[in-house]
Amino acid sequence: MSSTTEQTGYAGRPRQRDGFVGWITTTDHKKIGVMYFITVLVFFALGGIESGFIRWQLAQAEQNVLTEEIYNQFFTMHGITMVFLVVMPLSAAFFNYLIPLMIGARDVAFPRLNAFSYWVYLFGGIFLYSSFALGGAPNGSWVGYAPLSTDAVSNMAFYAVGLNILGVSSLAAAVNFIVTILNMRAPGMTFMRMPVFVWMALVTNFLLLFALPIIAVALFMLNVDAVFGGQFFEPATGGDPILYQHLFWLFGHPEVYIMILPAMGIISEILPVNSRKPLFGYAAVVFAGAAIGFIGFGVWAHHMFTSAIGPVARSAFALSTMFIAVPTGIKIFNWVFTMWGGKLRFNTPMLFSIGFVSMFTIGGLSGVTHAIVPHNAQQHDTYYVVAHFHYVLFGGALFGLIAGIYFWFPKVTGKMMDEKLGKWHFWTWLAGFNLTFGPMHMSGLLGQPRRTAVLPGELGSTVELYNLLSSLGFVVLFGSALVFLYNLIDSTRNGEASGDDPWDARTLEWITPSPTPFENFHVVPTITHRDEFWHRKYAEDEAGRAIPVPAGAAEDPDAGAEHDEHIHMPDPSYWPLVQTLGFFPFGYGLVYGNFLLIGLGLAWLVIGMYGWIIEPVAEGDDDEPDDAEQVAPTATAGAH
Repeated sequence: MSSTTEQTGYAGRPRQRDGFVGWITTTDHKKIGVMYFITVLVFFALGGIESGFIRWQLAQAEQNVLTEEIYNQFFTMHGITMVFLVVMPLSAAFFNYLIPLMIGARDVAFPRLNAFSYWVYLFGGIFLYSSFALGGAPNGSWVGYAPLSTDAVSNMAFYAVGLNILGVSSLAAAVNFIVTILNMRAPGMTFMRMPVFVWMALVTNFLLLFALPIIAVALFMLNVDAVFGGQFFEPATGGDPILYQHLFWLFGHPEVYIMILPAMGIISEILPVNSRKPLFGYAAVVFAGAAIGFIGFGVWAHHMFTSAIGPVARSAFALSTMFIAVPTGIKIFNWVFTMWGGKLRFNTPMLFSIGFVSMFTIGGLSGVTHAIVPHNAQQHDTYYVVAHFHYVLFGGALFGLIAGIYFWFPKVTGKMMDEKLGKWHFWTWLAGFNLTFGPMHMSGLLGQPRRTAVLPGELGSTVELYNLLSSLGFVVLFGSALVFLYNLIDSTRNGEASGDDPWDARTLEWITPSPTPFENFHVVPTITHRDEFWHRKYAEDEAGRAIPVPAGAAEDPDAGAEHDEHIHMPDPSYWPLVQTLGFFPFGYGLVYGNFLLIGLGLAWLVIGMYGWIIEPVAEGDDDEPDDAEQVAPTATAGAH
């Protein structure tokens, strides 16, 4: 198989699949997944640096490491970065690489739209960070509460426009993944044979599809208020700042599950493999994930118990907040029972998965306390809340996503990450995480407020000690992150060859060679079981014990057609990158109220869309049938 293809036909088509041009024009879901991952690492480093300055500032009382203005910018950008530029797109990296492989497809439904989603994400992140050089970054916290955020000096126009640009990326990706899962599953892969990770991806992308338009409306109104003098959220002129809170949290609480459900799917794949038994209660785990997504739209106002929403609303949302713990608890018990009685292997992916279960459980339990309205009133805007959502999103989402990195690294590279370094990473990560965020529960209950640039001395020496411990915990986390980064880079270059099935895995993606071939599958497989790959490797004896199937006895019945099947993969394209560049003038025009830039950006986006439309998806699509037969062998040489 060659990865370089000389193109004929459409004049605007890129001429190669590898090298720099090959990467920036790719529509291959695997390459796009890798680009997401690398970009996430860069933004994760930036967000980590911001959090380091925050912990330095708060390590002792009355410190002045940062000015109040810079501190506000750093903690705002830290939140925006970790939520919108790290956790969400890291999930998208897994979706891109794994969903087609897990369902037996050769690519996503809309390959160029997939590339478009990545470039919008990258440029949206660059757009947000360019604010540091253009008068100051957003400084009104990641929730952007009005009317503070509508003040012209708040720098929140970049926030409103930047997040809407990122929302375009997520919406495009959500439609793409939903259509791919619903329409491109291999023959025989019914819904109840899909891997749990694919199920959680489907639920997550439906959440994105329904939640993102809500925040888009709120951010549009915010931008109109801040730049063009609108009055949506200005109480002095009849606007309603509580409306912004409702709109934000109607998105913001489903957003929590958008970040956590992919990690739940990942560990639902890792725990059975390393317990060497099937997932306990597959159907219960799947339906619990769907229930979490559905109920997640009905709990948003527990973020607003200290707002003027009335006792009836408080009671209703207190009940719904307690109720959403039920499907979450179902999942936790199913994961525990999957491990119960299994032949456990405590490799690095397994350790991070167990870490996910334990840390997320702590975060979930502290979250249930928010359902108690009087307790919530005490916790609100204290460091107790900071501790809670870090246990959910750091201890939960990031632990699960890191487990997935270690687990599927061999699939992407054909090499293993160093196990000794991986375990050093896990134990230092676990210790640093708990040292950083555990004490915040206590400092919050002792009255330390959120979003203050200076730790007040009057809170006392106990609170100061807790903050010093949290700052020392960040140092441990920083060292642990360096261990992970070294392991990642060194293993990519010098890692031990993994073979095609290093974990004795269960799901379909491991049927293919590692690293994954360009076309994914030489022949699209026919699915007959849940955990298809495991059933091809093992049968059961009379006592119900798993016994290996003799080599070659469980090959796909269609394997003989391998050399006869025509494979035509999506061709690369410049247009997703070219069109996306139009978001820069359009975005800056909205920030500065410059209608010339807005018009230029819109014109660029429309021209890019026109170029996209007239370009055929693949060579031969715009030819006569006889001509297409002559073009196809050349255009698809890299797919065989």
